[in-house]
Amino acid sequence: MKIKAGIIGGAGYTGGEMLRILVNHPNVEIAFVNSTSNAGNLISDVHTDLIGDTDLKFVSDIPQDIDVLFLCVGHGDAKKFLTANPIKDNIKIIDLSQDFRLHANASFSTKDFVYGLPELNRDKIKAAKNIANPGCFATCIQLGLLPLAAKGLIQNEVHINATTGSTGAGQSLSTTSHFSWRNNNLSIYKAFEHQHLNEISESLLQLQPSISEALNFIPQRGAFTRGILAAMYLESDLSLEEAQNIYEAYYSAHPFTHVSRKNIDLKQVVNTNKALVHLEKHGGKLFIISIIDNLLKGASGQAVQNMNLMFGLDETAGLKLKAAYF
Repeated sequence: MKIKAGIIGGAGYTGGEMLRILVNHPNVEIAFVNSTSNAGNLISDVHTDLIGDTDLKFVSDIPQDIDVLFLCVGHGDAKKFLTANPIKDNIKIIDLSQDFRLHANASFSTKDFVYGLPELNRDKIKAAKNIANPGCFATCIQLGLLPLAAKGLIQNEVHINATTGSTGAGQSLSTTSHFSWRNNNLSIYKAFEHQHLNEISESLLQLQPSISEALNFIPQRGAFTRGILAAMYLESDLSLEEAQNIYEAYYSAHPFTHVSRKNIDLKQVVNTNKALVHLEKHGGKLFIISIIDNLLKGASGQAVQNMNLMFGLDETAGLKLKAAYF
């Protein structure tokens, strides 16, 4: 019997990517896709890349004869949705917003949310009823730092420069996502203050409780649509070989995160649920590059990975995607 899935907020980028994965998932039946602004319209009229893949239409109601509900809504809207639309406790919820990611916000009514980064909390995710899916920048940066924190090796400030594609800003039009502004352009925003720093810090403290060093994070908007590249460095006494061995051991049981001994580039992960990490040593500094697709490993792909774990499926089911490399 297939898992019956419902999607709230199916008209946006993460909803579209969720649909693209689930229509081909061998263990899932899409029960409904909710969008109040598009109710009655064919899904393929909005997500035109899905023409020929599904005849489903958007609906405005929220049937509760499902097994899992994906909340592909904006930040702040998940809590509003659950307040206005109580969901039965037997339905598993995977929320892609930031509403329940931090420890202080992880409980809502009768529901407790587990932070859904499999490379950090796989066993907790398997037993969870509700998941708070990590942020895209947070996923990319954490995957570059978790192995060090697990060994208690973050002993100095970490300097992070990360660039995201325009889809990271969502589908709503804004000045900074307008083609004429974004194309051939580069800009910094929320320097040292990006909201994902909070969840990154909580995860690192989970592995290395003594950590007190600053995370100096400079986010950038890139002139491309998909992907995040995070370049990080810190002072470290590790040799390159020691660092590579630590990272390879940490990720050896995780099917989507790989340590590359060759330099990496974004096209290797775009359209996949993979994360790639590359290490270099420059004098006393350990230099770390981490890359993901912000809409897949940074959002909808990771949400499906979490669903697979929650329902005891193969962790990679429906997610064996080839990179759009050419």
